[in-house]
Amino acid sequence: MTLTGLFVPLITPFTARGNLATEALEGLAHSVLDDGATGIVALGTTAETATLTPEERRRVLDICVRVCGERDAHLIAGAGSNSTAGSIEALATLGSQITAALTVVPYYTRPSEAGVLAHFRRLAAISPVPLIIYNIPYRTGRILGPETLRQLAKLPNVIGFKHAVGGIDDTTIALMSTLPPDVAVLAGDDLYAAAMLALGASGAILASAHLQTTSFSTLIDTWRDGPIDKARLLGHRLAVLSSALFAEPNPVVIKAVLAAQGRIPSPAVRLPLLPGSNTATSAALHALESLS
Repeated sequence: MTLTGLFVPLITPFTARGNLATEALEGLAHSVLDDGATGIVALGTTAETATLTPEERRRVLDICVRVCGERDAHLIAGAGSNSTAGSIEALATLGSQITAALTVVPYYTRPSEAGVLAHFRRLAAISPVPLIIYNIPYRTGRILGPETLRQLAKLPNVIGFKHAVGGIDDTTIALMSTLPPDVAVLAGDDLYAAAMLALGASGAILASAHLQTTSFSTLIDTWRDGPIDKARLLGHRLAVLSSALFAEPNPVVIKAVLAAQGRIPSPAVRLPLLPGSNTATSAALHALESLS
């Protein structure tokens, strides 16, 4: 299975009192699928998963499973941490309704690259669902070289990477030029999505696609099928929106815009995040309006 297309990593909407807004979550899931997303990602970083209780995480996943089942859409679920044993426990709870688990490179403890490889070798051997390795060194503190990425790509049960290294570097070029044909790379940095697609990424996981979902889906399709001039122009225009949405820590501005549109009941986030500022929200709304 090769993953292609647009996957939206859903935010977790809260009420003004800070409770889980389940109806809004379900509505968002249906909305992005209506507008062209191939699937959704539940319990990613954008979902503020670290601040959710175990019961809330289960409710979020149940809602996403139900929606994707109804819509025959792909569901990627975040599962994994910097503990190999804990990651094994999290993966064991995933059912057959899950297309793949998004599993982050171990963070904070900064294991060696050999340790990272051993970690994923263990997870791939026991996981009931395929793995997508989330490579995001500016959050994990662990940079992976091209040879380690190539070895990870060869592991049975690893079907792809969410690649988010904060730019297009030499490692990215090496990865994209030597990737096995049955392993997908999904662009994970919104600002560099078009560049990754130009290099051959088969799709993307983009928080910005909560807004202008159809345009981001078209961006992916157009880089694949052409015309390239249209893809390039659309990429430039959407990069302006992504820059505005990421002006403050993800997902605070996205939530503020969704709340302003009436799509979620409030812009509330949980500490240590603070709500999006009026300045950043206004700038994002202006960027969004300029696309229409």
